[in-house]
Amino acid sequence: MFDKERIQELSLEFENGKPQDTISWAFKTFNKDMAFACSFGMEDICIIDMLLKESPDARIFYLDTSLFFKETYELIRKLEDRYKTKFECVKSDCPLEKQAQQYGDELWKITPDLCCNIRKVAPLKKKLSTLQAWMTGIRREQTPTRANAKTVEWDEKFNLVKVNPIVKWACHDVLGYLLEYDIPYNPLHDKGYPSIGCQPCTYPVNPGEDSRAGRWRGFNKNECGLHK
Repeated sequence: MFDKERIQELSLEFENGKPQDTISWAFKTFNKDMAFACSFGMEDICIIDMLLKESPDARIFYLDTSLFFKETYELIRKLEDRYKTKFECVKSDCPLEKQAQQYGDELWKITPDLCCNIRKVAPLKKKLSTLQAWMTGIRREQTPTRANAKTVEWDEKFNLVKVNPIVKWACHDVLGYLLEYDIPYNPLHDKGYPSIGCQPCTYPVNPGEDSRAGRWRGFNKNECGLHK
């Protein structure tokens, strides 16, 4: 059904269209066999709004590392109230206490890649194994590793279709959408945090720095491993 040639055709078809068109196609094609992996960044909130307008019962989940900022947890509750829904919480099979026993306290300060794998990559892999497609809010301009991402592509890492509706959007497109529809977002974005992850590994960004420079400072790392 979705060989590489067909996926390439779909990517080209949606490249110059609206994100809503991509979302509508994805939902009609995969329905309950697709879910949106949400990190509650500004981009993802735009997709939540578009997706739930397309289908109020669309599947949306998030990877709760148990290390989020309190502002992130507050935002989740606020969005659930706004959209009258409940986002699925996906957690690692290894609670923080068990992780500390096996690898020592604050593994993120020693081997952040391992911590990300335990708390995010492994639970995502388990979740995606039950689906035919997943949707993300990544954008090409975010990092060099995302620069070649397609609107629709085959995810070699997790072996399913990957849909990136706003992959070509610039930052002003994201902000414009949030302002147009008066959608709440994480207040940390207004305090120098363009990219927000786990509290111990996320810092404010200085003027002129890359938007993800505040993630895992001190390490040669700007991705958690979810996106190839």
